[in-house]
Amino acid sequence: AGSGAGADMRTEISTAAAFVTRLLRAAGGVGEEQLRCFRECLQEAMREHYKHHWFPLVPSKGSGYRCIRINHKMDPLIGKAAGMIGLSHERLFQLLPSELTLWVDPFEVSYRIGEDGSICVLYESPQPGGKVAKQLESRTSCKEEWRASRSSPSKSYNMMTVSS
Repeated sequence: AGSGAGADMRTEISTAAAFVTRLLRAAGGVGEEQLRCFRECLQEAMREHYKHHWFPLVPSKGSGYRCIRINHKMDPLIGKAAGMIGLSHERLFQLLPSELTLWVDPFEVSYRIGEDGSICVLYESPQPGGKVAKQLESRTSCKEEWRASRSSPSKSYNMMTVSS
C-alpha cells in the first residue's frame, strides 16, 4: 500500500469539501456552477495544505493543523475557495454556521456545529492493519462520541488559536 499522501487523502478531502459545499447550497443564493468551482478550489486548497501533514499510521497526528474552523473568524481554506468564486468573508458568515469545526483525519471526517454541538461522523473507514475495536465503539451516537472526545487531546482545537 502506497503511503503517498496525495492519493490517500482523496476520499477524506472530497467528503469534507462536499459537506461545506452542501452547507452553502442549503443556505441558498449561490449558483450551481459557483458551488462546483468552490468545491474544486476547496479540495485543491486542502490537498496543498495537508500534503506534509497526513499520517495514516498515526491518524490523530496533525489533527489540529487539518482542523477546519469557523469561529467568528473565517477558516483560511474556506475563505480562499470562496474568494475564487467572488464570495466575501461577510457573505460566507451569512451563509455558513458561525461555529463550525470540521476534522479531516485519515480514515475519518467529522464535524461539529456550535461550541457544544454533538460531533457527527461524515466518513469513516477501518484503518488498514485494523483497529477493529474502533469501529464497534464508533457505533455510539453523536452525543456519546462528543462526550468521549471532550477529554481526548487528539480532537483539541485549542491548538488553532492564533494570537495576532
